[in-house]
Amino acid sequence: MLELKPERLAFDDFQEQAISVCGKLFRADMSGALYWPSEDALIVADLHLEKGSSLAKRGQLVPPYDTRETLQKLATAIDRYDAGTVIALGDSLHDIDASGRIGLEELEILHIMQDDREWIWVTGNHDPKVGERLGGSVVAEIEVEGIVLRHEPRPGHVTHEIAGHLHPAAKLSMHGYTLRRPCFVGNGHRLVLPAFGTYTGGLNILTDPFEPLFGNDGMHVWMLGQEGLYPVATRLLKED
Repeated sequence: MLELKPERLAFDDFQEQAISVCGKLFRADMSGALYWPSEDALIVADLHLEKGSSLAKRGQLVPPYDTRETLQKLATAIDRYDAGTVIALGDSLHDIDASGRIGLEELEILHIMQDDREWIWVTGNHDPKVGERLGGSVVAEIEVEGIVLRHEPRPGHVTHEIAGHLHPAAKLSMHGYTLRRPCFVGNGHRLVLPAFGTYTGGLNILTDPFEPLFGNDGMHVWMLGQEGLYPVATRLLKED
């Protein structure tokens, strides 16, 4: 596995990396999306649409443009791969009422993306229901070619799984640089996707929630950078 050199971040352009899960080949994108070439499917996790309006209701004022920015980033990823199917792995909405708060212009962006392709919403803990207003089909989880796509990864020695939920992030410090960025994390048998949404934070992959998932199996890490996606040697990872 390559070591991430911070001084290379501004010059190299590795927009995607090949990732294998149980022998199936995927292309991890620097946006945080995952493309499955054999299924022509783009997979994303944790969009958390309308998180900004949810925070505003509780008195925490933030720029109210997160839904549009997230959808525009998703549209760019869809265009890059011309995916015939989009699968959103849960927590696509920040709360159960979020679908009603999405503006008409943002809704139009979503519906344009859904034209001429299959769109599947996997439910999550933030969005156990997805309103009909958003289009597409809704499932609790879906199995494709023996791999289960779900929101929350199952603890223990589970294989053939792609999930989200944990918002994985990696931190490293070397040569005087400290970086903390969202990341893909996997071990060849399962994969956890970074959160795709604009206002989503990240959980350090060296914290306890990740230990039951990878334990003694080790893990491979691909960090999202400003110019590309970079594999990172695990020995360089740091706790917060």
